[in-house]
Amino acid sequence: MSLKAAYRGVGAKRPRPTVAQRRANRDGWSMALPITLIVLAVIIVPIIWTFILSFQEARYSDVARNGMFNPLTLSNYTDVLTSAGFWESLWVTVLYTAGTTIGSIVVGFAAALALRGAFRGRGAVRAILLLPYVAPVVAAAYVWKVMLNPQYGVINELGTTYLGWEQSIDFLGRPPFALLTVIVFEIWRYFPFAFIFFAAALTGLSRDIEEAALIDGATPWQKFWHVITPQVMPVIALLTLLRLVMTFNKFDDIFLLTGGAAGTQVAAVRVYDQLVGSSDIGGASANAVLLALVLGAGLTLYLRLTRQKES
Repeated sequence: MSLKAAYRGVGAKRPRPTVAQRRANRDGWSMALPITLIVLAVIIVPIIWTFILSFQEARYSDVARNGMFNPLTLSNYTDVLTSAGFWESLWVTVLYTAGTTIGSIVVGFAAALALRGAFRGRGAVRAILLLPYVAPVVAAAYVWKVMLNPQYGVINELGTTYLGWEQSIDFLGRPPFALLTVIVFEIWRYFPFAFIFFAAALTGLSRDIEEAALIDGATPWQKFWHVITPQVMPVIALLTLLRLVMTFNKFDDIFLLTGGAAGTQVAAVRVYDQLVGSSDIGGASANAVLLALVLGAGLTLYLRLTRQKES
């Protein structure tokens, strides 16, 4: 028997799907189709449209009149890559992302360790620590702007009265205080996110290894660095990945606090200013595409380093 005939024989013996199997296939498609259409409409189509617009000289009136069919050009990418503002905003974004990611993870880890042992009122303290994360960002930003106001803010009042400041500090309108302030605000607002992860991870750790280390003469620092930290490294890696993605695309916190002024114009705020302030849809789209590529390259590098470290 030839090979072709053998294949035909195998194909002829393949059983036809039963009624139950066909029904199960239809049920699977019926359940997957709605979410597929939603993802296509909400995520895939906007990404494709943004990519197309990045090659067009398009403003609001052009898009309203011509839709997706506008003159094609590479000038948007040329203007972005040769603009000093783009590289400055990218550098500010990197500083902002690194500072807030490291800070929120460190503070969240410290809070989880401090509240690891049982004591009266621990549940209430944990609930209070979650308030910055669950509070509306508009309300939180407004409270911080009032506290840091150079004329009547409580921080400047305490500084000039008790800390010996010669004059009030404009924390949100003067570089480099503005960038440091928004980083501190972001750490304060999102350290509870890391705290939740670390509290759950520490709950699942066995105390036997720590007790054995103490019996062998390990100091508290050695116990923390060589016993506890290695066991929560997967949580640290996951939190780092999540916070990098979330912070790199952050817009609302900085926009509410400073509007991107005083050296705080991160990439997302620059895209917004270019889109709304200049009505330059093509340039803003090119900016967004390049930022997505930068973020993708950074995450790829991080994942490769993480895998090598795990190995």
